[in-house]
Amino acid sequence: MVSSPVVPPGGQFPVPAVSSQPHLALRCAPVIKPYLPEDASTSAGILVDAPITFSQIQGAVPIDLPVRGALGDLLVTVKVDGRTLASGHVVINASKVELPFSLKSLKPQSTPFDVECSATFATAGAKDKHQTFTAKTTLAYLPDPPDGRSVTKMDLRTGALLAKPATGKGGAYETVFPVGFYTNFGGYLDSNLSLINDIKSQGFTVVHPVPTFDNLTALALVVERMEEVGLYLMYDMRWTYMNNTAVTEEVNRIKNSPALLLWYTGDEPDGTSDPLNATTNAYDLIYSLDGYHPVSLVLNCENFFWSEYTAGADIVMQDTYMVGINATFSTVWNTTCTPDYGDCGCDNCNGEFEDISTRMDEFAERRFVDGWELSKAVWTVPQGFGADSYWSREPTGKEFIVQSVLAINHGALGVVSWNAPTTADITASAAALSRSLTTMKEFILHPQATFEHVVADRVDVGLWTVGGCTLVLATNLNYAPARFDLSQVRGLALKALVAKQALDSGAKLSGHVVELESVGTGGFILGI
Repeated sequence: MVSSPVVPPGGQFPVPAVSSQPHLALRCAPVIKPYLPEDASTSAGILVDAPITFSQIQGAVPIDLPVRGALGDLLVTVKVDGRTLASGHVVINASKVELPFSLKSLKPQSTPFDVECSATFATAGAKDKHQTFTAKTTLAYLPDPPDGRSVTKMDLRTGALLAKPATGKGGAYETVFPVGFYTNFGGYLDSNLSLINDIKSQGFTVVHPVPTFDNLTALALVVERMEEVGLYLMYDMRWTYMNNTAVTEEVNRIKNSPALLLWYTGDEPDGTSDPLNATTNAYDLIYSLDGYHPVSLVLNCENFFWSEYTAGADIVMQDTYMVGINATFSTVWNTTCTPDYGDCGCDNCNGEFEDISTRMDEFAERRFVDGWELSKAVWTVPQGFGADSYWSREPTGKEFIVQSVLAINHGALGVVSWNAPTTADITASAAALSRSLTTMKEFILHPQATFEHVVADRVDVGLWTVGGCTLVLATNLNYAPARFDLSQVRGLALKALVAKQALDSGAKLSGHVVELESVGTGGFILGI
């Protein structure tokens, strides 16, 4: 406020010290979290990252590399309780190398197994001298879920969720790319169950009811209707996650629903300055009650105790609301906005779409620094509101798509917007995006997809290639038409180009040129 002193908030993410010597940051994680007895008949795996860095990040240890030629490889051994589970060679600087193992050597248990990964490297120029590197992780190999409980697995090769149909009527695990809204419960969902049918018919995959859930009978009816139509539930404990008794009651109430996809604890805990350990405490408690579904939260601030809050989540979300703001002067508090002072509705933003991609990239970099690149995923919360407070207007439908696709191109694996009900334009555009992702997820969430990212003249393009086909997802951040020539993408085969359009929000493909309207977006599958 105007009368408030300028107090630097602190809590900035530490910048790793730089070294002149190369370091190896060995990391490992299971391919799937959790494994179940049903997985014992197929090969399981441990993922290994072996990046070389000149920053002193988590787990980084100096390494003596050859001056020239190939860097060489590591002999990696994975042990559980002192017993070798897997081993194999991993090329230095490789990422997500799978070392297979059999679950038959383990007995399922409710608590995770402690796993140690060790790597040996023949030191350059030193005969019979080896360096050793270690990393630790956990392996969840759980008993069959009691009471027919649903299970949501994370494929840590991609960060994607795997779930069976929300109806609970059988079916195989499928990748889920969640698209939906934080949705008002009181006075909306609780009083009109047909809204659930409408949400499903529009093509959305997930609903995130916003508490409080004062009427538990109405909540049970909403969840039951979601099960009937096959919509996944993102269950919100924002007002209760710091109360162990309340969390226990809520988890036990909801955990057996086949519609349950994941839990949600802190809603902007950094923005409300909830205790730093609260999200981690809730995370541990939820996993002790139900280890079969991941835990998520959303962070509001650009850079405020990021690691401490993120420690309590498998999925961390960002909600960069940049449409219709004044990024330098607060229209609510009549103060300027600086990194240390003021609130303009979007923390440390410039009021442009790049605020979203910058936030996504920062989250990705911090995951890497903290050693979490294999174990945590990032989702996005597009702005679906406005004409209130800091935000002078609502986004258009096309702007909503730009927000969402820009985040997807920068690593988002879920799109859950604040909030519904919203405008008809945003609803229709979000539904079109969700329907398009039933096709596009086969590229974005494919474990063997190769990814390339290009930005030219504020056109942001992601390209996922699986086999002989490539998904091109291009979004125009300009408020003017723009073009992107695919011939500038190295290695993309343009001869005999055959294309199918998966998403149309003001874009078309003319030959090998993507023509984009003002804030237009297009998704094209090439090579079919």
